Amino acid sequence: MICGVDEAGKGSVLGPLVIAAVAALSEDDFAEIPVKDSKLLPAKERERLAILIKKQCRVTTVKIDAREIDAIRAEMTLNSCVARAHAKAINRLAPAVAYVDACDVNPFRYAEMVRSSLKRDCEIVSEHHADNTYKVVSAASIIAKVTRDREIHRLAKTYGAIGSGYPSDPATVRFLDSYIDEHRHPPPIARKSWKTVTAMIGRKEQSNLAQFS
Repeated sequence: MICGVDEAGKGSVLGPLVIAAVAALSEDDFAEIPVKDSKLLPAKERERLAILIKKQCRVTTVKIDAREIDAIRAEMTLNSCVARAHAKAINRLAPAVAYVDACDVNPFRYAEMVRSSLKRDCEIVSEHHADNTYKVVSAASIIAKVTRDREIHRLAKTYGAIGSGYPSDPATVRFLDSYIDEHRHPPPIARKSWKTVTAMIGRKEQSNLAQFS
């Protein structure tokens, strides 16, 4: 058995990081499922394909919320955190070979990072843009993206218009800015160790000091 592993939300400032692993007998299992990198697919198509993937393959996900990410980053790099989560997903499926989308500039080093957290022998094929090269990784990218999008939708029901959760999204920045103004601290769903948050708080503190100087 082979599996593909990919993640969604690594660079997000709001919400969880989601790692997905999809297991299959071979790439031929996707002959009738037109998988591709999730970023190249509209949301409705991702949802449709996710249903087909789950019917055809074994699937598992690992979710790491914002608070956990902040705590983990105090002990290790984000790449190490993701590698450990990749290994956790692989351990659940126990494939002979796992194809992973490398989260390090050095894909061979990243393979070793993943391998060091495995509980059993498994060949790790680590490549950049693996979600474009291997259908089983494309499938994992779709599951990860759909799972994270659902989490963001669920959080929006509680917090309102939070956008996509990424720092490049004006809606997300507006939400953070407004929340911090009102509550004097970031929301629980924010990764407080992110520069987006620390810089925003720093600017607000400087502005407050200037008012009293």
